[in-house]
Amino acid sequence: MSKITYKDAGVDTVEGQRAVSLMKDHVKKTFNENVLTGLGSFGSLFRLDVKDMEDPVLVAGTDGVGTKLKIAFLMDRHDTVGQDCVAMCVNDILCQGASPLFFLDYIATGHVTAEKIADIVKGIADGCVLGECALVGGETAEMPDFYSEGEYDMAGFAVGVADKPKIIDGSKIKEGDVVIGIASSGFHSNGYSLVRKVFFEKMGLKVTDYIDELGETLGEALLRPTRIYTKACKALGKEITPAGIIHITGGGFFENIPRIIPEGLGVKIDTGAWEVPKVFDYIAKSAEIEKTDMFSTFNMGIGMMFIVDPAEKDRAMELLKEAGETPALIGEIVKGEGVILC
Repeated sequence: MSKITYKDAGVDTVEGQRAVSLMKDHVKKTFNENVLTGLGSFGSLFRLDVKDMEDPVLVAGTDGVGTKLKIAFLMDRHDTVGQDCVAMCVNDILCQGASPLFFLDYIATGHVTAEKIADIVKGIADGCVLGECALVGGETAEMPDFYSEGEYDMAGFAVGVADKPKIIDGSKIKEGDVVIGIASSGFHSNGYSLVRKVFFEKMGLKVTDYIDELGETLGEALLRPTRIYTKACKALGKEITPAGIIHITGGGFFENIPRIIPEGLGVKIDTGAWEVPKVFDYIAKSAEIEKTDMFSTFNMGIGMMFIVDPAEKDRAMELLKEAGETPALIGEIVKGEGVILC
């Protein structure tokens, strides 16, 4: 009987080691003085610096990229979806008033190609730089016969820290508070099952098709990475503690806003208060999607919302502008329940 090696079974450990070698520089650029281990350790060590906090609390979040990965496969471009993975995790923990500390990733594929894995990790590292957190570890799993040729999946895990007296949970939201929104970069990482059905199945478009209404190819519009809001949240938090922060992610306005609104209160949204990116108008017109369905599926150009006291709105807007954002006053807290689009 002939000998069978692990490589014969579909797992190439040499290629996996080469992938680690190629990603090292990307990972190192996320390190700070609190990272105590490098790549290759069994566990990752991160020193907590909480001397300025009264009662430090760890805040954690995990997420993936979803079917947006299909766009990366079609374009054979893999150096941006890692940022999406970081964004989906980091933006969530920012909503509790946490400062991101570190991030870990998990990448699974049927066959490891070192350059492709290194590109994915580059995107993750880029996201960690924007998120102001260290990429302290991860796992690349080679799983023959489990994924289609050339495909992979990824997930991430972010940890931050917040001072318990300053945790933001929505409990202080009151009638009359105002809602400030800051821009998304497009679809971010949500709604891509509908996006793909409309553009690829219904319309028969390809990622290489140039769309006049968008001023770019469809693939460029769809693969644009999710924005990360660490800088904006930290800039605002230096002077103002919002009563609520909302990451507009899967489920759009109707699912995410009510997650932190106290009972008996609702949110009135002025849908004309900001410029909606062209890609949302394009998909709505192409598939005749109703306004309510659009706002219940997509972020509609608003990636993050801050709920603040009306006496603080002007200063909040100034701080966000100083952080490089273009904030818009998009709504207010009212008596009632749910989300009211105006």
